[in-house]
Amino acid sequence: MKSHEIIRQAVEEPGVKAVAAAMKLSPALVYKWCEMPTAGDDPEQSGARNPLDRVRDLYLLTRDIRVVRWLCNEAGGFYVASPVPDPTRSHEQNIFTQTRTMMKEFSELLDAVDVSLAEDSRIDPAEADHIREEWEHLKAVAEGFVVACEKGHYNVRRK
Repeated sequence: MKSHEIIRQAVEEPGVKAVAAAMKLSPALVYKWCEMPTAGDDPEQSGARNPLDRVRDLYLLTRDIRVVRWLCNEAGGFYVASPVPDPTRSHEQNIFTQTRTMMKEFSELLDAVDVSLAEDSRIDPAEADHIREEWEHLKAVAEGFVVACEKGHYNVRRK
């Protein structure tokens, strides 16, 4: 689905005018976001590139997954990447590398909690952010492992 289609569907229920008013924008701009760009449109010059395309561009320029994670967290969910196992390694090497990596990430999460509580027995907002970062790493590794299992990447045969 194209970004303009997503925006069109998202603003359908509250209405373009209500969304524009709440965002302190002109309805014309929100309507523009809902339109399919034409071949002659230069999105760089129009000033009406939609916010989804801009967020995608920000991610593509920075390759900083925190942009995507933040948006997912704001929506009440979370983003998990699914790394593909290294094709140059055997199934056994991949499965044990992934499980060791999961244990390492879990240990780093526990360390972050321990360090946060060590000095004053409380977790302040900055420490909570660090714990969140470690949790995101652990989730990504664990989800990648489970997805690889589901896809049959770990076909280890015992003798």
